[in-house]
Amino acid sequence: MACLLEAPLRISVLSEVTATSRHYVDRLFDPDPQKVLQGVIDMKNAVIGNNKQKANLIVLGAVPRLLYLLQQSSSSLELRTECAVVLGSLAMGTENNIKSLVDCHIIPALLQGLLCPDLIFIEACLRCLRTVFISPVTPVQLLYTDPTVIPHLMSLLSRSQRTQEYITQIFSHCCKTPEHQTVLFNHGAIQNIAPLLISPSYKVRMQALKCFSVLAYENTQVSMTLVNVLVDGELLSQVFVRMMQRDQPIEMQLTAAKCLTYMCRAGAIRTDDSCIVLKTLPCLVRMCSKEHLLEERVEGAETLAYLMEPDVELQRIASTTDHLVAMLADYFKYPSSVSAITDIKRIGQVPDARSKDNQQLDHDLKHAHELRQAAFKLYASLGSNDEDIRKKITETENMMDRIVSGLSESSIKVRLAAVRCLHSLSRSVQQLRTSFHDHAVWKPLMKLLQNAPDEVLVMASSTLCNLLLEFSPSKEPILESGVIELLCSLTQSDSPALRVNGIWALMNMAFQADQKVKVEIVRCLGTEQLFRLLSDPDTNVLMKTLGLLRNLLSTRPHIDQIMSSHGKQIMQAVTLILEAEHSIEVKEQTLCILANIADGNTAKDIIMTNDDMLQKIKYYMGHSNVKLQLAATFCISNLIWNEEDGKGSGSQGSQERQDKLREMGFVDILHKLTQAPDSNLSDRAKTAMQQYLA
Repeated sequence: MACLLEAPLRISVLSEVTATSRHYVDRLFDPDPQKVLQGVIDMKNAVIGNNKQKANLIVLGAVPRLLYLLQQSSSSLELRTECAVVLGSLAMGTENNIKSLVDCHIIPALLQGLLCPDLIFIEACLRCLRTVFISPVTPVQLLYTDPTVIPHLMSLLSRSQRTQEYITQIFSHCCKTPEHQTVLFNHGAIQNIAPLLISPSYKVRMQALKCFSVLAYENTQVSMTLVNVLVDGELLSQVFVRMMQRDQPIEMQLTAAKCLTYMCRAGAIRTDDSCIVLKTLPCLVRMCSKEHLLEERVEGAETLAYLMEPDVELQRIASTTDHLVAMLADYFKYPSSVSAITDIKRIGQVPDARSKDNQQLDHDLKHAHELRQAAFKLYASLGSNDEDIRKKITETENMMDRIVSGLSESSIKVRLAAVRCLHSLSRSVQQLRTSFHDHAVWKPLMKLLQNAPDEVLVMASSTLCNLLLEFSPSKEPILESGVIELLCSLTQSDSPALRVNGIWALMNMAFQADQKVKVEIVRCLGTEQLFRLLSDPDTNVLMKTLGLLRNLLSTRPHIDQIMSSHGKQIMQAVTLILEAEHSIEVKEQTLCILANIADGNTAKDIIMTNDDMLQKIKYYMGHSNVKLQLAATFCISNLIWNEEDGKGSGSQGSQERQDKLREMGFVDILHKLTQAPDSNLSDRAKTAMQQYLA
């Protein structure tokens, strides 16, 4: 029976609420303008802080009527202004409210309203626009649809402190792409916004600062311009330095540090400039300390990671500033799941579910993922170059365990940051031999590779490349886990980065590998795919494929076996590369493959019976580039090598090979090369010539 009563009850409550709201909407249609105005004012008072009322009014169609009244020239300025205020209040509700407002074309209507000369009305329109644009559901492109909007907004900056605050806030939220940066830059954003940094209003200064941080991010043109800007006779960079002082609000310190970080990364400020080393870096390290709010610590760590990512000196300075490496360990001491909070409650540490401690725990949970993500990013940046820093990181309390558990976290961003950190540490030979082996890091890494988005796959496969280096103890267990098939599948990816990593890992795996492993790589990859990779448009893929082929074709029995089954296709691929327009590095690697083939017992016959290939080798021996000359000379040196048995196991013995090469003019070339200015080349030529005397 209870179920039968439920529906009518709901309907009666809803109809009661709707009836109350309907009264407000009906008054918007009154023929008396004064009653309409009073209706709008009453509606304004009714919706303040009442999301349910806001939603009801939107459902009942209040928005189109309010927009109609706002746009009517016959409406009084007071009415139009009150309509803009109510719309702004409705926009402060839920994301669904914003979507409804945007669908009703509120943005063009409000932008049109900015053409009115009345300042109070302009401010009301801008306040509403600001509220709409700062919502993540609003398409920012709507600000750029009409090319007259940005210049008009720039012209309104001088009208009042409120217009300055709202417009700069709109700009900072709507500048998301390099194209947006260019539009704002071309319409004088820097000249118009720079003076606002010394406004008497904190809100204006803060929004102007945020504007510069989004304009400068990864933008060389903007950053190079900013570095020369004067504000009241003072360089802009010095204004930012003043804003980072400890007596300034934290938000201001952080945003000023971001501005200088972005200018530095864009090449406008040197990494050894005192404003970076003595001001920005210490400020960001300071933001990572316990005394700051969690979100400030996240932002500080991520900005610091970005600042020092390419610069080893900044990494060294940061690692010794305020015990940063140890300080970051605190980022992991927050509950990462609801169950962790439940456990704490159950054991009585939080007796009152409504207590401040409990609210703090909920807050911590919200930021726990972001904290760990930021810490992993900062550790990755710190340890990307220096061996001592990597050692310091891995020796930090439970660090490797934290990374391993980070690889299987529910948050994709944390998993990505954890694998970035692992990748950074995997550049260390010592860590590969110790920490990585002790914690069997390869197991969660392999699991991560089974099913992950491309950005995680790229980083995880890069790390795997390092774990497969010959001195890594993880190489054997990884091989036994059936990784070859996984890597071969990566080489077929649409992503060039994944193709590179797949082939790179196979190349590392093939280095000094058993014949069984090499055969399995060739079988699993397939000759068709191998030769497809040799014609890959991405040079990195091509180089790594040549590296794989070179590693497969090492040690004579392996060379002979692979060439006996795939010699024809390999020689075709080598021919195509040597004849095509490729870089010196690609051709050098290809000639080194030929030199390896020439070192085989039976394989060298494949070159000796191919006069066209011999002519190519001859051509490269006389090339203007020493690297190519040296690689080609290696080929000939291996072909004429005097075997102990006089014949070798091929059909042509060393004597016959030497005679043929003499007839083709190779001895004359070798003789000339013994006088080459490059000592490596002349020595190699002399070694080859000695074979003729042996």
